[in-house]
Amino acid sequence: MGLEKVKTAFWNLTPAELVEYALQNGEGSLTDTGALMADTGKFTGRSPKDRFIVKDEKTADTVWWGDINIPFDEENFDRLHEKMLYFLADREIYIRDAYAGADPNYRLNLRIVNTFAWHNLFCHNLFLRPKKEELEEFEPNFTIICAPGFEADPALDGTRQKNFAILNMTKRIILIGGTAYAGEMKKGIFSVLNYLLPHEHGVLSMHCSANVGEKGDTAIFFGLSGTGKTTLSADPKRGLIGDDEHGWNENKVFNFEGGCYAKVIDLTKEKEPDIWDAIRFGAIVENTRFHKHSRTVDYTNKSVTENTRTAYPIHHIANAIEPSLADIPKNIFFLTADAFGVIPPISKLNKSQAMYHFISGYTAKVAGTEVGIIEPQTTFSACFGAAFLPLHPTKYATLFGEKIEKHQVNVWLINTGWTGGPYGIGSRMKLKYTRAMITAALEGHLDEVEYFTHQVFRVKIPLTCPEVPAEVLRPRETWADKTAYDAKANDLAKAFIRNFEKYRDFATSDILAGAPQVHE
Repeated sequence: MGLEKVKTAFWNLTPAELVEYALQNGEGSLTDTGALMADTGKFTGRSPKDRFIVKDEKTADTVWWGDINIPFDEENFDRLHEKMLYFLADREIYIRDAYAGADPNYRLNLRIVNTFAWHNLFCHNLFLRPKKEELEEFEPNFTIICAPGFEADPALDGTRQKNFAILNMTKRIILIGGTAYAGEMKKGIFSVLNYLLPHEHGVLSMHCSANVGEKGDTAIFFGLSGTGKTTLSADPKRGLIGDDEHGWNENKVFNFEGGCYAKVIDLTKEKEPDIWDAIRFGAIVENTRFHKHSRTVDYTNKSVTENTRTAYPIHHIANAIEPSLADIPKNIFFLTADAFGVIPPISKLNKSQAMYHFISGYTAKVAGTEVGIIEPQTTFSACFGAAFLPLHPTKYATLFGEKIEKHQVNVWLINTGWTGGPYGIGSRMKLKYTRAMITAALEGHLDEVEYFTHQVFRVKIPLTCPEVPAEVLRPRETWADKTAYDAKANDLAKAFIRNFEKYRDFATSDILAGAPQVHE
């Protein structure tokens, strides 16, 4: 691996040992719950414009090149790799062997090299942990080298800035430098799996949460930030498979990870009890601050970033299942927070609509969520995770369509956003109604009810649902001005169609059949 000259290499330390080193090194502080609090420095989130993939014989014709997957020169990678190894010489480093993928048939054996002890603890928490006997003959097939103190020279190394995250699919190495944001490691491996699994194995990789009921019925939840993915997949009556990254093979859904990386801004025990209780010894909180004169975390404090997070092993969640895999899903939920009040609170999609909405990955941002947003804005992210897709989105959508058709999976579109009008006029959908609709779908109560077709999006809307007023189910009927609803529905449909233009040339007729129908 080229690390023979390092001063000391600490291999596979326990969480307690890593916490001790982190405190000795001045990398963080202990909170009153025993969690380690650490800062990520200049970068408090991923830097997507500084994430590259090496363009070589393997990737040249397979990767979806563009603003998301930025090509990087092979020679520049090799030179940068050598520089990083030289940088690590005479330093203390922390090495961890771990797995990515709960299904042994599709697993990556990871070797992670860190210069920060708390980063190595992060990897212990987020990746799957081999048993002691498995470590004795562990052979890695993918390596991460993460050295925040090493900065590139853009003029010489071919990077955009001093920070970088570079994926080499051929040499099976990820280089990360100039940034201490730990999520670059997690999402780097997710991107690798998003390349390898669909391309080489026909396994669908998914940016989603997943849980399973007492009868073995698996459910998957897709949704962008703010749509309720974590909240709605957390169900005390159902086991948690995972909260973020999964694969779907010929007969199972399996978690890629061994932990959770959750946002904690404005966290309360009442709102998210599972996350609250998971933040104990062994867990990490990033970029948070204490209440004055205490070691109690102030989760309302946004002075560093709104992207405050916690990283903990999945067994910190009481109802998590291990190993984290379960049967093929019976129900899939696409979650959207539609700020325009157009999308029905629950609707059922056919195969074409499911593929179309999967590629679209729609939600809306409202005023106050980001600087400069003063009115609702449409947001589309292909497959609900465009930033991590090395292949063209239609590759994932086609595989998704094949699987839901083969296994007759129910696909539901859930609007956790506005009803009775757009943001500023209507009101946010009540959480108790959304939970009731999801429960009804999971328990089969919507299998025999009557449906009607939405006039623009052409999805099927149930006429009745247990514990939900009938008028709530019909979005047009909740608006005082029905003509205004029709106009807004057309506007949103046009936004979908405009967004889809960049995929049209690669999309099949089956996918295109799922598009909304604009009424002039």
